[in-house]
Amino acid sequence: MNTNTVAGKIDQIAGKIKQTVGEAVGNESLANRGAAEQVKGHFNEAWGDVKETASDLHQQAHTQTQAKLHSNSEELKSESHDTTHDLREKITSTAQNVKENITTKLDELKHKHNA
Repeated sequence: MNTNTVAGKIDQIAGKIKQTVGEAVGNESLANRGAAEQVKGHFNEAWGDVKETASDLHQQAHTQTQAKLHSNSEELKSESHDTTHDLREKITSTAQNVKENITTKLDELKHKHNA
């Protein structure tokens, strides 16, 4: 409960008291001020509820966004791991092919030289 909600409830109570007293003693001005204070209290309480709801929704959205970011981060991390693994495999495979080609060419060169 925020300050607007509390203040609104207090205004409603105070306004009801003023209205009741004004009506009991025949003071229309006091009764009217009491009714006006009640209206003010209702609006203030409603405004407090609006602020509280907006804050709650903002917090929920923030929490959901953080969860999505974490989830996306984990997915990206996994994809990155897979990609780097594939890249390492290609590099080592290419290096092995180059080595085998060099060895084959050297063997051919040796056989030509010995023949």
